[in-house]
Order: sequence, then C-alpha cells, then structure tokens
Amino acid sequence: MQQEKNGTSGVSFPIPEGARHILDVLGGAGYEAFVVGGCVRDSLMGRVPHDWDITTSARPEQVKALFRRTVDTGLAHGTVTVMDGKEGYEVTTYRVDGKYEDGRHPSGVTFTASLREDLLRRDFTMNAMAYNQEKGLQDPFGGLSDIQNKTIRCVGDPVQRFSEDALRLLRAVRFSAQLGFDIEERTREAIKQLSPSLSRISAERIASELEKILLSPHPEDMQKAWELGLTKVFLPEFDVCMATPQNTPYHCYSVGGHILQTLRYIRCDKVLRFTMLLHDIAKPECRITDERGIDHFYTHDIKGAEKAQEILRRLKMDNETINQVTALIRWHDYRPLPQMAAVRKAVNRIGEELFPLYLEVQRADCLAQSDYIRRETLDRIAGVEKCFHAIQEEGQCVSLKTLAVSGKDLIAAGFPPGKELGAALEYLLSKVIEEPSKNSREQLLELLKELPGNKSGQKSPLSGEIA
Repeated sequence: MQQEKNGTSGVSFPIPEGARHILDVLGGAGYEAFVVGGCVRDSLMGRVPHDWDITTSARPEQVKALFRRTVDTGLAHGTVTVMDGKEGYEVTTYRVDGKYEDGRHPSGVTFTASLREDLLRRDFTMNAMAYNQEKGLQDPFGGLSDIQNKTIRCVGDPVQRFSEDALRLLRAVRFSAQLGFDIEERTREAIKQLSPSLSRISAERIASELEKILLSPHPEDMQKAWELGLTKVFLPEFDVCMATPQNTPYHCYSVGGHILQTLRYIRCDKVLRFTMLLHDIAKPECRITDERGIDHFYTHDIKGAEKAQEILRRLKMDNETINQVTALIRWHDYRPLPQMAAVRKAVNRIGEELFPLYLEVQRADCLAQSDYIRRETLDRIAGVEKCFHAIQEEGQCVSLKTLAVSGKDLIAAGFPPGKELGAALEYLLSKVIEEPSKNSREQLLELLKELPGNKSGQKSPLSGEIA
C-alpha cells in the first residue's frame, strides 16, 4: 500500500511571477490555489517546467471575475486560462471526474472543495502534488518519496487509474524513459493486464507518446513497452522483430535487440530516432537461412522503406518526417567505397541534405552489431564522411541543381525538346560526377554531341539513372 502524507514537507522552490500573481489574487479573494502536477514534479527534480498549471477551490466564474483577461479553455471541466501578458496559465477548479466511458475522457466532472480529492484523480504520485509558498508542498500520496526513489507509481488503484484513461499505460513508459525511473510492480502488472485497452486511443495520441519516448534520454525503454504488451497494440511489427534471431557473424542480437541498441547510439533527433526504430522492420519477412545455417536479409532495406511508410501513415505522422525516414531506411544498407567518385554518386542518390543523417544512421547501425569487422566498417564510414566534406568544401556538382547547363541551355544549343531532354541532362550529370572538372557550360555542350541519337534523331538508349 502506498504511503499517504498530508501537510507540508518543508521543501520550497521558486514560482514564476505570472503564476505567483494568480495565486496571490486567488488567495487574497479567500480561495485556495496551488501550482500543481508536472511543474511541481519538475521543480522538485531540478528540471525547468514547460507549463505552470494552477488548481483552485474557486469556480470558473469566480476565476473569470477576478482577472481582466481570460480565455474559456474548458469551462465544462473547470478550466479557465488566465492571461498574464502573452503568457497563459491554465487555472482549473478542484474536481472529481465522472465515469470514463471511452477509456480517455470523463463523461463529466463534479467540482469539489477538497484538494485531496482533486489530486486523487491524477495518474501517478509524482504528478499528484501541489504547492504554494504559504502552505508548502501538498503531497498526500507520497509523490516526493517516489521521486527520491525514482519510482513511477499510480495514485490509488492502478487498475482503476488505467481504466479511466488508457493512454496512461503508455505515459508510464514515457515517464520512465524521460526520467530514468522504474515502474513499480503493481503498476507494471496493471499495465500488462490492461494493455489491450490501448487500442481505444487515437493514433495521434499514441504517436505523440511514442515520439516522446524516442526523444527521451532512454529510447531503449521501447523494450519496456514491448515487455508490458503495449507495442503489440500499436506496433506489432516490432514484436515480430524481437522474436526474430540473426544467425550471422555481423550480429549478436535479435532483430529487435539490435534495433534497441541502435536507439542508444543515435543522436536525439526525431527523424533519426524513428529511422532507427524502423530501419530493420522488414527483416523478419526477408529472412532466409542458407545451408550453413547463416541468415540473410536480402532487400530488407527496400521493403523496410515501404513497411515504414505504412506504419508512419498508420500513426498519422507528418509527410516530411515520413519522406525523410523512409528515404534513410531505403539507403541505410548502401555501402559506397570511400572514393570521391563513389561518394559523389552516393550523394546524388541519397540527397545532399539527407547524406549527413545517412552517415549517422550507418554509424549507429554498425555500433549496434557484433565486433566482426566493426573497425573496418567504421573506417569505411569515416572515409566516406571525409570525401563528403571534401565534396562540399570544393563545391563539386552532385545534382542537376548545380549542373552548369539547364534544359533551356540544351534547347538553345539545338537539342530538341521532349522526353529525351531529361535523359540528356542525366547523361551530362553522370559525366560530371565521374569528373567534376567537366562541369562547365562549354565542356558539357561539347559532351552533348557525343550523346547517342543527338544528331541522327534516333531515340537515345540512355535511362534517367546514373550508372
């Protein structure tokens, strides 16, 4: 049974001037008022809160009467936003939530005069604390002790808390990843028991929590989401990866284990973290085992990009993120030699903007593998990176954007307009990628004369792809 405490704990921390002014006005009018929730938790942990929410015994209409500028944020649920300059503070009346009929929102709320009853409805003890400078910390459920012990624990009965709002199941893992806390055993068991109810939550809200896990200091806590049965609901492909071995000298983990390791080695960036989460997502369906018992995963990069696109669309991710992540997955296993021409060709294929991210992906992928030829692989990546920097510093042409001629130039030089024009430009680009010094208008127009079909009018056999 979790310990219950009442009254002050002797701790204190500063409150921003705007929030303090609201507390003073409400207190001066005879109402109770405290900062509450995440801002209290973060302040006690020495973190900088993003938002300062306020809970009060005053009713919404009473709050509105006390302040000149307010916004009716959610009057039905007791919330008024009080404006202090350009800053807004949500002020919510003490309340008891009604029945949760959709696994996410209460059907209604009942206002109460009891701060304790208001805190009782909150998810975790570390989020169920309130504070003002007169009465100190109000911590009826032992939240400060749980913070000190780095423990995530539900307020009251965990089954009830998670039944009220199924998103809390994933929030527990998110807080664990962000704060480096362990999830208390009764809370863990309730998550396992109720994990199927996460299916009632919208894709957008799940994606938001998933992103916060991935961008946390511990993205490898995705393993906790798997152990607790949550990924089975919103990312079942990951569960298959966790069950897929990799019998190859290059790997020492299952596919899922390798994915978790790559998350540890990649920089904290939305595109990079989602790329590592999904980069090998198609390996299970591509796995074949040869007569020696060695596994191979041919085309897992191509199929992985397709599968990742399906997953990210299912999660309602934005198009820019989808496009960048799928491109990086498509090319993550591409291994150019550390030679200038080979790297120019690779940059042309992958894109100048994505290429630095591609190098980070390759490095993280390698570090999460076995020691087998790891040094050689890292040296190759470093060599490719060195070539890329030289290409950038020298301003070498790697795309049509910096080719010294355009389609208009070719037409002006007598090349007939039409579908072969693009192939002609790609032909010239291929020559420049092989030899950057040829990127001048004069040389390229001279090279154009060598293009098969240019003078005779016969169809050019060239395709648009650089060989």
